[in-house]
Amino acid sequence: MRKFFVAAAAAFFASQASAQTPPPPKLLVVLSVDQFSADLFDEYRPQFTAGLARLASGAVFHNGYQSHANTETCPGHSTILTGDRPARTGIVGNTWIDQSLSRPDKVVYCAEDTNAPGSNSKNYKVSPVNLRVPTLGELMKARWPQSRNVAVAGKDRAAVMMSGHRTDQRWYWNGKQFVTDLAGAPVPASIGAINTATARELAAPAAPLQPTPFCSAKAQPIPVESHAPVGAGAFARKAGDVDAFEASPEFDGSILAAAAALVREMRLGQGSSPDVLSVGLSATDYVGHRYGTEGQEMCLQLMSLDWDIGDFLKFLDNSGVDYAVVLTADHGGQDLPERLRLHGVADAQRVDPGLAASAVGKAIGARLNLTGPVLFGDVSGDTYIDASLPAADRARVLAEAVRTYKAHPQVAAVFTYDELERTSVPTTSPDTWSLIERARASFDPRRSGDFVVLLKEHVTPIGHVTKSVATHGSPWDYDRRVPILFWRPGFEGRTVEAAAETVDIMPTLAAMIDLPIAPQSVDGRCLDGTPAICENR
Repeated sequence: MRKFFVAAAAAFFASQASAQTPPPPKLLVVLSVDQFSADLFDEYRPQFTAGLARLASGAVFHNGYQSHANTETCPGHSTILTGDRPARTGIVGNTWIDQSLSRPDKVVYCAEDTNAPGSNSKNYKVSPVNLRVPTLGELMKARWPQSRNVAVAGKDRAAVMMSGHRTDQRWYWNGKQFVTDLAGAPVPASIGAINTATARELAAPAAPLQPTPFCSAKAQPIPVESHAPVGAGAFARKAGDVDAFEASPEFDGSILAAAAALVREMRLGQGSSPDVLSVGLSATDYVGHRYGTEGQEMCLQLMSLDWDIGDFLKFLDNSGVDYAVVLTADHGGQDLPERLRLHGVADAQRVDPGLAASAVGKAIGARLNLTGPVLFGDVSGDTYIDASLPAADRARVLAEAVRTYKAHPQVAAVFTYDELERTSVPTTSPDTWSLIERARASFDPRRSGDFVVLLKEHVTPIGHVTKSVATHGSPWDYDRRVPILFWRPGFEGRTVEAAAETVDIMPTLAAMIDLPIAPQSVDGRCLDGTPAICENR
C-alpha cells in the first residue's frame, strides 16, 4: 500500500528526552477520525504497527462515549474541545429547522451564518456563530494572547467546531481544494502548495491498493439492492473523481500533509505560549458510508491511516517540538444491514421509508383534515410540527404523531419536547444512560424539535440506497462508543476499561498545560491515568 501522507507532503519536506515530571507541552495535537468507532479500534488494534500503534501505547480509553443520542458529525465535533455536550454547545445536529427564518429554506446548517445575505443550508457562509460555548483554543488565547489556535479538516463543520470563534488559521476541503472562512487572515504559502499537489494527484488516476492478507480475508462482495456490490474494493480511482478521492486513504493523506505544512510554516509549538492544532480526518466516514465498516475497503483505509499518522508523528518528532496528542472520533458507525445479517445480526434492516416525517405528516394531515406539510424532519431524530398551525391543531398533531410512531415495529422510543425538558441532565456513567437521558444530552430548547424519534437497534436510517449504503446517527453504542487516546513522549500508558466521555478531553488537555477551568463550567472532567495532572480539577 502507498503511504499517502508521504506522497502529499513530498512538495514541502526534503528526540525528545523524557522526564519523570515533564513541563507542559508546547503543542497540543487533536486528531478526530470521523466515524472511527471503538468497535473498529478494538478490532484493528492488534493490526496497527505505526501511528495508531504508537498512540495506543499511551492512555487508552476504549470505552469513550459521544454520550448524546444524535450521533452526527457536527454535534460530535462540538464536544471534543469545548468540554460540553450538545445540550450546552447548541449543536443538536448537522442541521436543524428554524421556522422563524425569513428565507424560504428553514433548514439551518450547523456551521453556517443564517444572517449572511444569500446563505442557505446548501450554499452557506461558513461560520462558528451557532456554537454557544468557547473551545480550548479560545480559552488558551484568552490566557496567553500569543497562543495559536489552528485547525485543518476534510469537512468545514469539523474544523469550525473544534476551533471555534477565535482562530488564527482554519482550513477545510470544499470539494476542490482547501479553503478558509477567515477573511483577512494571512494565507500560508504552504496551503497553496498543498492545493497544487492535491490537484495534481486528483488529475491522475489511482491504481488499486495491494491489500495485506488481513484485508484480503475481508474481501467479500455484498449484494445491495439497486446498488453495486460492496466489500471487495481496493480504491482504484479514475482521474478527476473527487467522490472516490474523498472516500479513500488519499484524502486523509492530504489533510495530514496540510496539517504538517501549517506546523512547519507557522512554527507551531515554538513560541512563548502553547498552541493547539485540531485535525479532522474525514475519509473513514466517507468510506464507512460508501462501503460499510467491515469490508476490505475499511480495512485498507485503517491500515493506511495507521501509516499516515505514523509519518505525521515522525514529522513532529523531527521538528523538535514538545508535543502531546489526543485522538478520538465524532461518532461511530454501523455496517450495512446486508452484511450484518450474513454475520448473524438477524434483526439488521433498513428503515421503512414510510417513517419519513413527510410521509407520516401527510397521513396525519389527511386523518385530521389539515393542509400543509404538518411535519418536518428526518426519518429519525428531531421532528418539527408546522408552526403555522393553530395551537389546538398542533396539539392534535403531536398526539397523533407520537401514537403513530410508537406503534411502528422499527421504533424504540418517542420523546416529546416537554418530556425532554423535564428530564434531568444525566450525571452517571454514560454507558448506563437510558434512552431518554441520551436524548436529553442532545436537547436544546431553542433548536430541538417538538419530538424525537429513536429507531430500534440495528435499524439503518437509510430506506432507499443511493450513494450511501451505511450510516450512523443512532443512540446505540455502535454509534456512541469511540476511542479516546492520549499520548506524549515518555509517558507510559495503559488501557482503561472505565467509561469516559469526549467532553473529558478538553479539561484533561487544559490540566496538561496548566490552564485553569472553572469548576462546573463544563460537562467534562479531567481524566486520571493520562499525561495530565488532574489534582483539584
